Amino acid sequence: MTAADLTGEERRSELAANLADVRARIEGACTEAGRSPETVKLIAVTKTFPAGDAMSLAGLGVTDIGENRDQEAAAKAAALREAGVDVRWHYVGQLQRNKARSVAGYAHLVHSVDRPALVTALANAAGQVREDPLGCLIQVSVDGDTSRGGVAESDLAALVDSVTSRPELALRGIMAVAPLGWAPDRAFEQVAALSEKVRAAFPRACEISAGMSGDFTRAIVFGATLVRIGSILLGSRSHLR
Repeated sequence: MTAADLTGEERRSELAANLADVRARIEGACTEAGRSPETVKLIAVTKTFPAGDAMSLAGLGVTDIGENRDQEAAAKAAALREAGVDVRWHYVGQLQRNKARSVAGYAHLVHSVDRPALVTALANAAGQVREDPLGCLIQVSVDGDTSRGGVAESDLAALVDSVTSRPELALRGIMAVAPLGWAPDRAFEQVAALSEKVRAAFPRACEISAGMSGDFTRAIVFGATLVRIGSILLGSRSHLR
């Protein structure tokens, strides 16, 4: 049975059970790392799932929702706003410059800032459509292969300067995806080291967005403050594609 086959109450019960399991795993990872669970924020990545699931999760206490496509994210943000459901929206996918204005209008935090041209587009858009600075994370490429998104370590300092030079943006930290074939510990240890470099210059840029359904517990052990959870919370996406 898939999510599409369930009644509204059945789906909410399924989400509640999955959420309880994820929160327990977050607590376990925090215990291993000697951290408080309050230092880790769960971002429910609802891509391809309906706005109703986001509303149900909000009703279960989830405050942060992630999306990776602007067209879908903008529609869901509008639907929840119309329903009076207040959540923080996180844009976690690769972002084209021509979507910057739309994303700046609803996003609390953009996780995937990885090039100067995108910094310019987001800053210009934020200045036009919002009163407060748009939160940004710089996406770093752990293995240096920037074709999959992310800035190489050699260009990180310059991109940090680019973001922090724009008052329309607020640098909050970094984001990373563990490269395919890498052991999670190897990847997240490197992410932690890159975060230290950024925080040395900008102490308030302390967020680390790292870890997804398959590796988030290891990311927490290495300092992740934001974990992006999709499939183990919402189920398989294959039937919705």
